[in-house]
Order: sequence, then C-alpha cells, then structure tokens
Amino acid sequence: NSTSRKTQAAVTGRELALDMLLEILEKGGFCHIVKRQALSKEACEQILKDGKTGVLALLGDDDYPYTVPLNYCYENGKLYFHCPKSGHKIDAVKKCAQASFCVIAQDDIVPQKFTTYFCSVIAFGQVRIVSDEKEKLETINKLAIKYCPDESAEAMRREIEREFPALCVLEFTIEHLSGKQAIELCGKTR
Repeated sequence: NSTSRKTQAAVTGRELALDMLLEILEKGGFCHIVKRQALSKEACEQILKDGKTGVLALLGDDDYPYTVPLNYCYENGKLYFHCPKSGHKIDAVKKCAQASFCVIAQDDIVPQKFTTYFCSVIAFGQVRIVSDEKEKLETINKLAIKYCPDESAEAMRREIEREFPALCVLEFTIEHLSGKQAIELCGKTR
C-alpha cells in the first residue's frame, strides 16, 4: 500500500513536470527565455567601451584553442591590443586570423539562489597585425589615454617612445557580436 502511494506520487510528480514543460514550450519555449537574455548591439558595444580586460581566443599550436587575457580599447567596430612583436599570440594570429574576444561585465555569484548574475559579450571577427607605424602609434596613444588617464601627455610620450620599438599592435575587426545576461537581470537598465 505504501509502495503504491509512492509510485502514484512519483507518477504525479513526473506528470506535473511534463505539464509544466509543455506549458513553457507552448508559450514560446526556452527560446523565449534565451531571447530575453540577449543583449542589444548597443548594449554589447557599451560593454566593450566600458570594459578594461577581455579574453582573446585564437587557434593555437596543434589546433588547440589558445586564450589570453588582454587590456584593449574599442572604437568604431574594432578592438585594439598591444603585445610583443613575437610570441605565441603573434604565431597564432599569423596561422589563423579568425578569433573571438570575451568581456565579462558582471559576474556576481548568488549562492542562496544557486545562480550567477552575469553579463558578458563575445565578439567574433578577424585579427590583423598593424604594420603602418602611424596607425600603430595612434593606437598605442589611445591605449595609454584609456589606461593611464592621470599621467601627463609628456610622461605618456616618453614611455611610448621608450617601448614603441618592441611593441606590436593587433586590430580585431568585429564581424558579429553576441551578448547575454542572467534572466534575473532582464528588464534592468544595462
């Protein structure tokens, strides 16, 4: 008798779960939830403008993914990075120009709800090594202004002049942007 009640309760629980799933699907399904979590192009671009660090993903040695955190600046649909003229990053870019870049704007763990309030953007596109010295200098100046805003123009000029010969600049042309936020953040201004 006890076993019969437990079996009936399990069947009722499964039926209830199935009914709830069917109701979700009838109302637009999980796609509706995912679409609500998607960020607009404008919100994605704002996150890129405001961000300080992101992770560049390239095709590395033996076709393994190679990811590296980098400071960057964003302007007119392009991301810019600086790095040494040689190394794993440069080898990977020369091998394959396709890349992605991820910026995490929010990452708050909410243990009492067993979730994370997140907001992030992934850019997909092509990376090239900037060869024009004038373009390279302009980009290094933009990075210096973004990351050292309290330094004098003279101090920036001296540092750039000292480091410039060893620097490489990478330009990432964005072809597609994708942004997503936690369902709990939907409807809040971003």
